[in-house]
Amino acid sequence: RGLPGDPDDTHSRYLEAEIDGLVVGCIYLPNGNPAPGPKFDYKLRWFERLVDYSKSLLGERTVLCGDFNVVPTEIDAVVPRRWLGDAVFFPESREAYARMLSLGWVDAMRLIHPGKGIYTYWNFSYRGGYDRSSGLRMDHLLVSPSLAESILAPGVDVETRGWEKPSDHAPAWIDVGG
Repeated sequence: RGLPGDPDDTHSRYLEAEIDGLVVGCIYLPNGNPAPGPKFDYKLRWFERLVDYSKSLLGERTVLCGDFNVVPTEIDAVVPRRWLGDAVFFPESREAYARMLSLGWVDAMRLIHPGKGIYTYWNFSYRGGYDRSSGLRMDHLLVSPSLAESILAPGVDVETRGWEKPSDHAPAWIDVGG
C-alpha cells in the first residue's frame, strides 16, 4: 500500500498485490487540476515516483493498471483540442507516460489496437447519460515485457456507462494467457 519515496504521502493511490506469480499494481494517479499550480506539481512528482518505482517491477510478470489521469496521444481523445487546458493532456503528463514506455512497459491496449480510438472516460451530460464527444483514454494497462507476450485481448466495458448512477470511467481489462 502506497508508493515509496514520500513518507508524507498519505493518499492510497497505489495498491500492489502478487497473485499466482502475477504482480498487479493498481493506480490512481493525481489529476493535477487546476494546472499549472500546486496540484499539477504534486501530480508530476507522484508520476516521477511511479516511473522510478516501476523499474523494480519490469523483470516480473506485472501489470500496472488504473486511472493514470493522462491522455498519451491525440488518438486517445475524441476531440483533442477540447482538452488542451487540462492537466490530463498537458505535455509534461504525456512525457512522464512516455518515459514509462521507454523503460520497457507495454501499453496493452495499443499493442493490440495500435490505431483505434478507444476510450475509458466520458463527461456526464446534462441530459442524462454521457457526452460521447468527451471520450478520453486515461485508464491504462501497462504490462511488463514478459507479460506482453501473453496478452490475448484487451477491452473496455463501455456498457457500464449505461447503468444507473455509473462512474465517469468504464473498466478497462486484459485477458492474459498462460
